[in-house]
Amino acid sequence: MKEAGGHVLRGGVWKPRTNPYSFQGDVKSLDILMEASRQTGLPVDTEVMDEEHIKLALDAGVTVLQVGARNALNYSLLRAIGRALANRTDRAVLLKRSIHMGPLSEFISAAEYIAAFGNPNIILCPRGTTPTLDGYRNHPDESITPLLKEKTWAAVVVDPSHSVGRAVYVEHCALAAIAYGADGLCIESHVNPSHGIGDDPKQAVTPDALAGIIKRGKAMWKLLHG
Repeated sequence: MKEAGGHVLRGGVWKPRTNPYSFQGDVKSLDILMEASRQTGLPVDTEVMDEEHIKLALDAGVTVLQVGARNALNYSLLRAIGRALANRTDRAVLLKRSIHMGPLSEFISAAEYIAAFGNPNIILCPRGTTPTLDGYRNHPDESITPLLKEKTWAAVVVDPSHSVGRAVYVEHCALAAIAYGADGLCIESHVNPSHGIGDDPKQAVTPDALAGIIKRGKAMWKLLHG
């Protein structure tokens, strides 16, 4: 991922899954993620779902705590993260947009629950909403990027992988996000997607494909935004 041009590694140590028998993650995965950080020198992002996860992630050295779409309206969790990061300006939060969110004010207010405790290092992440668009996993929402940048102080990083849910469409969504002014992209990648866990077989791109997306994305950014 680093050789492809990635700046941050995201790994799912704990995963909220619809099926209780699907891979849920475990604390051993945190050791793997932090070893990847040590070997590459890249900061890491992982999703947290309760106060125990928050403490374990911060103690391990995770740089970015992720709030997933399923928890974007979990105000107790948002407050807990805000309290945990109140004096940790070296840490940030990636807040995904809930698939059920309506007006942007809901998304922005969710971010305020975290920021209210004194840490404004919040990254807003559009990742598709419902109802789904036929052929895609969700309804792509990268077009809200300029609205978020107009109404908030936060960086906007779009997740095209979850938006479209199919690797073949990820680059199209990624480039659209850049055209709308996104500050970054959150893209799933796997050396062999067909052997991945969870969403990987359908929506993860190979490292070579990721490198191409990053190269063309940088060229588009330079062309459109200087």
